Amino acid sequence: MLLFSITWGTVSGWWAPVCLLLGALYAWLMYRQPVNLSNKFRYVLAAFRAIVVCLIALLLVSPLVRSTNYKPQKPLVLIAQDNSGSINTFHPAGFDPAKFVDELGKLKQQLGDGYEVQEFNFGHDLSNGLSKTFNNKQTNIAAALRQLNDRFVNQNIGALVLATDGLYNQDADPQYEARNFKTNVYTIALGDTVAKRDLLIGNVNYNKTAFLGNDFEIEVLAQAYQSKGETMHLSITEDGRQVNGQIIPVTNDAFKKILTIKLNADRKGIHKFNISITPVKNELSTQNNTETIYVEVLDAKQKILLLYDGPHPDITVIKQAIEANKNYELKTSQVADIAGLKLSDYSLVILHQTMPAANGQLSELVKGKTPIWYLLGGQANLGSFNEVQKLTRISAGRLDMQEVFAQPAAEFTSFVMTDSTMQKISRMPPLMAPFGSYTAAVTNGILFKQRIGTVTTSYPLLLFGDDNGRRIGVLTGEGLWRWQLAEFEAYGNHHALEELFSQSVQYLTANANRQRFRAYPAKNIFDEGENVLINAELYNDALELVNTPDVRIELKNADGKNYSFLATRNGQSYQLDAGTLPVGEYTYAASTKLGNRLFNANGQLTVKPLNLEIRQSAANHQLLKNMAKQGGGQMLYPSQIGQLADLIRKNENIKTLVYEDSHYNDMIDVKWIFGLIVALLAIEWFLRKREGEV
Repeated sequence: MLLFSITWGTVSGWWAPVCLLLGALYAWLMYRQPVNLSNKFRYVLAAFRAIVVCLIALLLVSPLVRSTNYKPQKPLVLIAQDNSGSINTFHPAGFDPAKFVDELGKLKQQLGDGYEVQEFNFGHDLSNGLSKTFNNKQTNIAAALRQLNDRFVNQNIGALVLATDGLYNQDADPQYEARNFKTNVYTIALGDTVAKRDLLIGNVNYNKTAFLGNDFEIEVLAQAYQSKGETMHLSITEDGRQVNGQIIPVTNDAFKKILTIKLNADRKGIHKFNISITPVKNELSTQNNTETIYVEVLDAKQKILLLYDGPHPDITVIKQAIEANKNYELKTSQVADIAGLKLSDYSLVILHQTMPAANGQLSELVKGKTPIWYLLGGQANLGSFNEVQKLTRISAGRLDMQEVFAQPAAEFTSFVMTDSTMQKISRMPPLMAPFGSYTAAVTNGILFKQRIGTVTTSYPLLLFGDDNGRRIGVLTGEGLWRWQLAEFEAYGNHHALEELFSQSVQYLTANANRQRFRAYPAKNIFDEGENVLINAELYNDALELVNTPDVRIELKNADGKNYSFLATRNGQSYQLDAGTLPVGEYTYAASTKLGNRLFNANGQLTVKPLNLEIRQSAANHQLLKNMAKQGGGQMLYPSQIGQLADLIRKNENIKTLVYEDSHYNDMIDVKWIFGLIVALLAIEWFLRKREGEV
């Protein structure tokens, strides 16, 4: 529905009756003398003339015309269906997952035209439409809810229908994310809560890296249901050779035991450990009796030095984030105490609000090629900073600070961060960055841009690049302690910060040995279904990055099957996205030619299987009840799905909303007014002509 009204704004409303009076006076003067017209025609023509003159007078006054459009919006019903492997693996007898999806798809027809129904399925990610494949290796309910909430924000979401078994193995508890939905939540409880006879490995905690000659521990959660009196035989093999065995008596029907097992890192490289439990008779599933883990044994740690002028809460955050990666050995020191340190012994030097100079305590650092990561803040000397590096420049009259949020930059190519980490950091509290004008020598080296309020700028918050053969990183803000607190409060861990520092340090130290040609995977162990990424770098005689020649990369699995690729140019380097590869161990060989010289690089990587979906067999319906209760909805079982449409229709909170859209135009811009004036004058002329008055 579209309505119009006149708003006078700064023009006095008294002009309206004046214009109307002017039109009436003009019509009276024109038709007051006796003419050869009947009274009926005289009154009609006088009215036409009065209206025309009134409209023309109003156009001269030029008031604003307000047009209001009332647009109804049907309630949205969002259906999110769990498409993970546990739905098809563990379910009650007689339940057909594919038939259930068909029944769920009928909801759109049952609700009719009064509702807008959108269908999705989820596992690791959210996808459009319903699905019967049930082949997702991971379940992330929280991420699915978050993506739906972001996609349909400020729309009339009437109801969310969540069909799942309540089992998730990624991200935080979905109940927290469901609270952000300002709508009614209906859950459909899939799976079976009745525990069946089953022995399984519930979880394995371990460090992905160990150091040559050291012992390391793994924690294995052994579980057994409805198996009281049985004996659990657990075995661990390393590359096919048994290294540990356990015999565990099962003492009750809901048995759990955490086993701490010590192993030895006796050989360098990536080692495959199979942890298995011998099946027993009439077991529900034997798929969850085996778990495979990979541990990389390293020869030595990367040594990193963190220098600072004075204490700051960010220093502890940086220390904890870096030391979470066992590959790195971090030493912290005040600049005043570095007399006994040899800076060239370190693969990376992190400078927290302190700047090197050609002369002085850090002159050795300026002259060398050791990678540097600058962390700026309120105590940093921006003049010295601009002098010692060319990656970015900050122009500021005085050192004032302002709040800036982290905005991920899509064009970043130096290394790969997981989507969940990028999303988490983009929602972190603001850092404090120097107020001023920023320029950057690289565009594809900016990992995060500064977002000031709601405005995303081109100013770098965190960037990386190469400066005269030295790798440089710059974080232009301080306040990382806010990120650490916020992440722990929201997710109960510091995984995003740890990944950010691990990947950043890995990039900065990757070329510490100054090899002319390097090829290295984004990580050494990839999960099944994850895209395998390999980076490559080529340096000329001046140790400058070049990517003119082609780089070929060949991958070979343990069976001898070859996969050949041509790496794509990515900024000044190369990157290969080999897609998803079958589970197994791979070697890779990269080759290129610069001038007359051939370069080769090789290494190994592993694609490990994901068994997350078969670790738990009993559905978590209590979680679904809680989500439905806090969302003002109801939990249903698959047999009750026919009631869902009636429940939604009878819910008074789910209704069509009418949105009012108003905007203002000058009256002279309303085209139909000109049409009305022309039409009235034409009709008046025609009637006068017919009566012989023209």
